[in-house]
Amino acid sequence: MPRVSRSHLKPNMPNESQSKMIVARQSLPDTRNSITHKFSVGGHEGYLTIGLYQDGTPGEIFIKISKEGSALSGMCQAFCRAFSLAIQHGLTIKEAVIRFKGMRFEPHGYTSNKDIPEADSIVDYVAKYLEMHFGHIQKSSDHDTLRRA
Repeated sequence: MPRVSRSHLKPNMPNESQSKMIVARQSLPDTRNSITHKFSVGGHEGYLTIGLYQDGTPGEIFIKISKEGSALSGMCQAFCRAFSLAIQHGLTIKEAVIRFKGMRFEPHGYTSNKDIPEADSIVDYVAKYLEMHFGHIQKSSDHDTLRRA
């Protein structure tokens, strides 16, 4: 099969005037406070851990599902990584909750939390929990460092 030259294709790189302002990632301190919350959704138990910046705002989340190694556990880990990176890059908890609240997939159903009696999924439960406890918080200016892309 003959080789096809792709030298005429150029990556779509923005020039100086097209660059966008993006929020630089704000890593958490090596030693930090956290909240760990035990939950159950549709009979599946787990633990939600929320790592906090020094000002008390969430900077990362982890979900530990009782069925380690399952597809559900892997999907929860992937969700947590994406969610954590998003808030470390400036997405507010309120904005994140809007995007994840109401997602429906298994497991869903009754929960162990009287304040959140039902959830459409574990992701929905986490979004509702974060909204209840942190939805009113806006990130402090310490987290709003901008840089050019």
